[in-house]
Amino acid sequence: MENQKVKFIDRLKKRLNDRIEKVKKADAKDYKNFFINNAIFFVIFGLIIVIIVMEPTFLSSRVAINILTQSSVKLILALGVGGIIILQGTDLSLGRSVGFAAIISASFLQDLTSADKPYFNTLPEWFVNNDLLYLLLPLMLAMLVTAIFSALNGVVVSVFKVHPFLATLGSSVALYGLLQMYFESGAHGPQPIGSLSQRFSDVANYRVTILGNDFPILIFYAIIITIIMWVVWNKTRFGKNMYAVGGNPEAANISGVSVVKTTVLVYILAGLLYGLGGYLEVARIGSASSGIGTGYELDAIAACVVGGISFSGGIGKISGAVAGVLMFTIISYGMIYVGIAPFYQFIVKGVIIVAAVAVDTRKYIKKT
Repeated sequence: MENQKVKFIDRLKKRLNDRIEKVKKADAKDYKNFFINNAIFFVIFGLIIVIIVMEPTFLSSRVAINILTQSSVKLILALGVGGIIILQGTDLSLGRSVGFAAIISASFLQDLTSADKPYFNTLPEWFVNNDLLYLLLPLMLAMLVTAIFSALNGVVVSVFKVHPFLATLGSSVALYGLLQMYFESGAHGPQPIGSLSQRFSDVANYRVTILGNDFPILIFYAIIITIIMWVVWNKTRFGKNMYAVGGNPEAANISGVSVVKTTVLVYILAGLLYGLGGYLEVARIGSASSGIGTGYELDAIAACVVGGISFSGGIGKISGAVAGVLMFTIISYGMIYVGIAPFYQFIVKGVIIVAAVAVDTRKYIKKT
């Protein structure tokens, strides 16, 4: 009887030890997966720490405000293309759309009293003298044009089943041709559009004082757009349909969701944000040329991927886009701040992008 008790206790101990070992292995595996899946964030944080060690003044309110200012337009653009990425797509025409919106906005909002040659020789007095119309009509026109271009992309992708990469690559080239035609059609030919109205410049650069610090109003635009997009993505039927189509288009179609309608609407929403971004960007920098917007699509897409918006479809959060944009801006601004040569900046960005896509692919393979 005593031997049976001893054997029973030994078996219990063995089972308990086996259970503990399994839990330890599972925990170790979870920690390993956690570090692998979030390795890109650890690398970025490491780079930020290196920058701070090299130049401690990087931790100042002035630098923080500059980073937020530079992130604002990028965030608006990332929120636009982020929805397309959730649909398992991409948009290589983003930069050209931004450029077109910027050229349109700048051409209507020059200071006609300046010694520089304006894009238009004259504009109607009712337009120039009415502050509301003067600022809103060019914005509405820019957003309308970019929304139309994006809607065409959406139709080509959803109706004609052209891969988003090829569809938006083609539209990017065509859009650049149209941009050049418009840019050269001004009264004085293809020259940078500068001498913008102070009223227009104030739209992006007007400063609001909070706790003794001056914040450009551009930052508050980005915050408002972020809140609106969070509501759209998370609290509307359209947002739920977007995630459903991105996750499984066939299942979404069977459940009654219009894949074509949802896709086109996502592209249109992205186009509206591109137009707004182009308008605000040219107001921020103060001039426009045919090259404005070049490469913006790469920064926006990269920020989304780093922030966890997956090319696998149906996965992504607004907070991820915000985090991705901020981290990329901090890295870029930080490297400039400590005097690192531009070519090193491109190398670091490229490595981060490849690493982010590799991690995203690993998650998808594991899930499937």
